[in-house]
Amino acid sequence: MAKAAIASQLSTRAWQRMLSGRRLDLLDPSPLDVEIADIAHGLARVARWNGQTNGAHIFSVAQHTLLVEAVMRKQSPGADHHARLAALLHDAPEYVIGDMISPFKAVLDGAYKAVEKRLLSAIHIRFGLSPVLSADLTRQIKAADRGAAYLEATLLAGFAEAEAKRLFGGDPGLPAEIMKDYLTPWPAAKAEKRFLARFETLHA
Repeated sequence: MAKAAIASQLSTRAWQRMLSGRRLDLLDPSPLDVEIADIAHGLARVARWNGQTNGAHIFSVAQHTLLVEAVMRKQSPGADHHARLAALLHDAPEYVIGDMISPFKAVLDGAYKAVEKRLLSAIHIRFGLSPVLSADLTRQIKAADRGAAYLEATLLAGFAEAEAKRLFGGDPGLPAEIMKDYLTPWPAAKAEKRFLARFETLHA
């Protein structure tokens, strides 16, 4: 759906105020209004799997993105810092629009995807990445995302291994110590801090 068509359906504002003071326009997001502190804060408080996971805390999108980046390091050891940063930021638009589960996305039209795509492009530009990633890098990130989803599904969300394998593919084979750390849901403050720390390493 075109921006003009979406805008015509809106009866209220189309921007969100962030804790940094930035106002991010959902229809025409500017890279200048994107702050990593806002992204980390938001993603640490957005639940994966609609909150249907085991543990004392939600499994946040921030923690998920760190898991995806760890899986990518395992699957694509030659990936450079830019590729790994792109993996870390692959779900960054969800700090504004939330984490919509795939079954619900499937019943919607293209409006959600259009907003998500524009936000991700603005985020990429803000942090020195290409607005649109190459097809090869997109495939690498998607493969890592599916590997992370398999682990989350079987270890946190109650899926049987056979069902998770059918939906998400196989176990990516992360080392046991990484599995124990990254698949134990963290408090929001810890997820935010760990996300920011990894961002600083990769963006440097």
